[in-house]
Amino acid sequence: MQGLIFSVKKYSIHDGPGIRVTFFMKGCPLNCMWCHNPEGISPFQQTVMRTNRIGEREFSNNEEVGKFYTVGNILEILDKEKVFIDQSKGGVTFSGGEPMLQTEFLLEALKACTEKDRSIIPFTDLFLFDIKHLDESRHLESTGVSNCGILDNFRLLMKSGKDIMIRIPVIPGINDDPEHLERLRHFITTTKTGSLKKINLLPFHKIGASKYKRFNIPYRMEGVEPPGKEKMQMMKEFFMETGIKVKIGG
Repeated sequence: MQGLIFSVKKYSIHDGPGIRVTFFMKGCPLNCMWCHNPEGISPFQQTVMRTNRIGEREFSNNEEVGKFYTVGNILEILDKEKVFIDQSKGGVTFSGGEPMLQTEFLLEALKACTEKDRSIIPFTDLFLFDIKHLDESRHLESTGVSNCGILDNFRLLMKSGKDIMIRIPVIPGINDDPEHLERLRHFITTTKTGSLKKINLLPFHKIGASKYKRFNIPYRMEGVEPPGKEKMQMMKEFFMETGIKVKIGG
């Protein structure tokens, strides 16, 4: 069995506790306006033209986005990083895209990781769960899909007993208005269980803007500026009233 992965990030410190290896799995049912990994949206391999500049000269070459990995390939990579993972009490993270689109491969990979290291029980220790907007129409407008199934999954996870970290992308003009923030804080307060360990506020950034040109995808966030440090600090204090630990960034 193989899984389609578009990036492998070693020594990752933003995708869960400790030092981790993060596998970014290709394919996502959403099409968020602010997505900084547009190469992860399509569930298929893609060929794009990459242009590099050295001085005044430009060099172009085709680049394959998305590579098939076996579970054995995953374990080989983790073995090489084992000393960093063990010493930092880190682990492995499957991100995306949306990893649940490749459920069978994901399950086999998680089982293999557990069999390789018996301390990883159950298969998944921590779920990183994005909540982008509570209003269904606004969610549909900005991501291309309804949020009904997403919120149902969140409630299901809350009852599962698994550790959960909520991640809220802070997108100016889309989900950062006072009314929505108030509603979101109330939602978290009324649905939280002991499983909810942290809220991460992820400020919008422009790091992925250049990728859109490479993939010939219209960039829909032109002119939108990242939220300032003062605003992010105010939001942190606002969500701390839920009684949950809050962090700015991943």
